[in-house]
Amino acid sequence: MSMTATIGPFLPYLRRYARSLTGSQASGDAYVRALLEAMLEGNVALRSDLPPRLALYRLFHEFWSASTPPDLGEASEDLTSVEQRLQALQPTKREALLLTAVEGFFVQEAAVILGMRPDEIEDAIAGTLRTIDRDLSSRILIIEDEMVIAIDLENLVTEIGHSVVGIASTREEAVKLAREQEPDLVLADIQLADGSSGVDAAADILRTLNIPVIFITAFPECLLTGERLEPTYLISKPFLRDTVKATVGQALFFHKPAGVRPATGFDGEDRNAATGHWSATA
Repeated sequence: MSMTATIGPFLPYLRRYARSLTGSQASGDAYVRALLEAMLEGNVALRSDLPPRLALYRLFHEFWSASTPPDLGEASEDLTSVEQRLQALQPTKREALLLTAVEGFFVQEAAVILGMRPDEIEDAIAGTLRTIDRDLSSRILIIEDEMVIAIDLENLVTEIGHSVVGIASTREEAVKLAREQEPDLVLADIQLADGSSGVDAAADILRTLNIPVIFITAFPECLLTGERLEPTYLISKPFLRDTVKATVGQALFFHKPAGVRPATGFDGEDRNAATGHWSATA
C-alpha cells in the first residue's frame, strides 16, 4: 500500500493537531509538510508494529521534538516566541490532553505516541486541566443558532471556570455583542440561522478585536484540506466537555486573556491574515 493510501485519511486531523500544538496554521502545517518530505526522502519511517494513525502521530512527535522550526519567512519570528513558550511548558505535557481530549486517542495510545507510561499520561492530563482551571479563565462569546447547543456550551464553559458574555444566533448580533462586551474568546458555529456564516461573523469581529476564535463543525475534514487558509482551532460536533476545555485552554495559552490584547490574531499571525483565513465556501 502506498504512503498516500496509508496515511492520507489521517492527515487532516494531524494538521489540526499540529496547529493546536504550535498555535498557528502556518507553523503547524509547516511541521507536517516537513515530516512528509522527510518520509518521502526516506529519512524517517512509520513503525510497522503500530496501526497507521498511531504510528503517524508518534512519528510526528519524534520529528517535532527533534527538529528545528521550519522556515516560515515573515512568520518565523512568531514561531520562535511560540517555541520558547512551548519549551517552558514542556514539563506539563499538555500534548497528552490534546491527544486524548481533542484527537480521541486512549490513554494507552497517547502513552505510545509520547513515549510515556499510561500513569504519566494520566498525571499530565490532570495537571494540565488544573492549570487551565487556575490560570486561563476568560469571557466567552458564543455564536450558535441552535439554542439547545448554545445553552449546552454555555453550561459547559461556565462549569470549567469561564463566563459567557452573550449568545448570538446571527452574524449581525454576534458583531454587535462583540463590540459591546469585548470578549476574550469566541466559540462559533459555522452555519447560522439567517443563512449567514459564523466564519464571516468572526472575520468582522477580528477587524476590531484581536482574540482567538474556535470554530465548531460536524464536518472538520471539509475545513482541513490544506488547500487554503483554514482555522487553527476546530472542534468537531458532537463535542465533549474535555474537548472544549482542552481547545479553549490551548487557544488561551497562545493569546493573553483578561484585557491584554496581544499583537497576533486567532491563528498566531497578524490580524489581517486571521480575517483572511476563510473563503466563501467555508
